[in-house]
Amino acid sequence: MTSVITLLTDYGLEDGYVAACHGVIARIAPQTRIIDVCHLVPSGDVRRGAAILAQTIRYLPAGVHVAVIDPGVGGARRGVAIEAGDHVFLGPDNGVLSWAVQAVGGARAAYELTNEDLFLKPVSLTFLGRDVFAPVAARLAVGHDLAGVGPQVPLDRLAAFPAPTSLVRDGAVEGEVLSVDHYGNAQLSISAGDLATLGARPGTTLAVRLGRRQLSVPFRETFASVPPGEVVAFTDSAGLIALAINSGDASQRLGLPPGAHVRLSMAP
Repeated sequence: MTSVITLLTDYGLEDGYVAACHGVIARIAPQTRIIDVCHLVPSGDVRRGAAILAQTIRYLPAGVHVAVIDPGVGGARRGVAIEAGDHVFLGPDNGVLSWAVQAVGGARAAYELTNEDLFLKPVSLTFLGRDVFAPVAARLAVGHDLAGVGPQVPLDRLAAFPAPTSLVRDGAVEGEVLSVDHYGNAQLSISAGDLATLGARPGTTLAVRLGRRQLSVPFRETFASVPPGEVVAFTDSAGLIALAINSGDASQRLGLPPGAHVRLSMAP
């Protein structure tokens, strides 16, 4: 039995979708605490949801973690429950859970959500968060056997995003934009440790290669270390390098969507 359920969705806050999920959980498991991780993931942005959950999970208590960002809702993809570490992750099998599962040590077991006795009735194919994932999470929280949610899924058949990577070579480190937050800060797959191998530290200047463009960007401790409107590189709260504009949107101005290639080196 667990006392915590967390919710991460792209439902927004303008409608009653989040409240409906809260209500379903509260009716089944009234003593369970609900933590809202985020409900403002850009619509259908599975990769952004995966990044948020993976970078948050280390600060969350053991529990059931529901992530519903599902552009294919109502289609053939399955819902899954994945046991990993002290956690159970519920969501569509589209990769949204994959980075968080790896962050806590990898999956021990996975099950397809097929036991309709655990669902609300009738099930709306356009609101599986309310009718499938929320009630299953609540029933797990009050002690339902995980193996009872449905048949086991081979772990190598689970959908997963490739792990974010960086490569240090030829006096530079290469990576990609991992995610973009609502400020427009572009978080890279490059860690502070990667940069340290080049001799970079706060106070130095980086050469930032973005496709055919190259910029000289100050490496500082925070975006507030440069004047408003200026580009800056800094180490974010996840220990990754981010490109930002003080009081601006770096992703938009620099053309840095998730997945964009970035190369960092020491400026001449």
